[in-house]
Amino acid sequence: MQMSLGEVLRLTLFGTSHGPRVGAFLEGVPKGITINPNLIQQAMDERKPGGRYASKRKEPDVVELISGVKNSVTTGEMIEISIKNSDAKSKDYSFLPNQPRPGHQDMVMMKKTDGKADLRGGGTSSARLTAPIVAAAAIVSPIIEKLNISVNAHVSSIGEINSPPISDCPQKWATNECREIRCMNPATAKDMIDIVERNRMNLDSIGSAVELQICGMPMGIGEPWFDGIEPYLARAMMSIPAARGVEFGRGFSVVEMTGSEHNSPWGGDKDNPVLIGDRPDGALAGLSTGSDLLCKIAFKPPSSIPKEQVTLNLETNQQEPLIVKGRHDPVLAPRAVAVVEAMAKFVVADLALRGGFYNE
Repeated sequence: MQMSLGEVLRLTLFGTSHGPRVGAFLEGVPKGITINPNLIQQAMDERKPGGRYASKRKEPDVVELISGVKNSVTTGEMIEISIKNSDAKSKDYSFLPNQPRPGHQDMVMMKKTDGKADLRGGGTSSARLTAPIVAAAAIVSPIIEKLNISVNAHVSSIGEINSPPISDCPQKWATNECREIRCMNPATAKDMIDIVERNRMNLDSIGSAVELQICGMPMGIGEPWFDGIEPYLARAMMSIPAARGVEFGRGFSVVEMTGSEHNSPWGGDKDNPVLIGDRPDGALAGLSTGSDLLCKIAFKPPSSIPKEQVTLNLETNQQEPLIVKGRHDPVLAPRAVAVVEAMAKFVVADLALRGGFYNE
């Protein structure tokens, strides 16, 4: 199965949720980049929101770099990233494969592999495999930092609760509630916690969205057509488990706008042109404009819920009740924030290398 992303930078995932480890092969990293293990671990910890709003699976997520790094400096060779699974509880999935879960890949993956796939915890489709993506992004972060590009994301919506735009929010995680739910706006964070708690107490889950802001990109990052900055980002974001939609800039609200309302005029001068106006596009024709690029990613409600559901029992050929046990998130966006940022860093770094913006 194809589990790779990228061209100059290329990331190939491996492992399963309940196997001995997950990891990735990261190719194309320039030589001479200093690796800071503390920054990598900090990125891994950001992927693990706490409290009652995340899975109770507790993994230390210690990243081992098996190859491609010598004396904490990249060698230019392939980097193997390895992260051990130490808190898998396979008995929680004893109902598989006989009762494929509603909303999961159990049935389709079983059919695709003729029953050979490891379905526990989602197998190769599990969000557990986002851990090596976050590690890989931490490794290549110096590429975009050298270009003075910054990447930030937060939870923008949970259910009917919506945060103000990320550009209007204070600094990251101003309160404990902000850190727990990964929303930058303190008032909204409290309301988000309330709606998640109500659904959790009702043995249910709730949908959510993450807003992404990329600042400081020089003009021209992106390739024509299929690897334009927006198409490439969209493909990466939609590969995150449970992602159901991506929009850029003003998103679907453009349907109700006229051209004169949507177009942002150029200002500045011929040496330093700048898009002006309200929320100018961060990309045109797939190329960065120098303005902030804004993106939202919608995530479905988590499919594994403790509420009784009905599904097909493959032994009896009858629809029967199923209660999914185990440790699962009641909402996905808080954990997805770190993954969205990681995907964006990887995509921008790959395109910067391809476009000649980064010099070793």
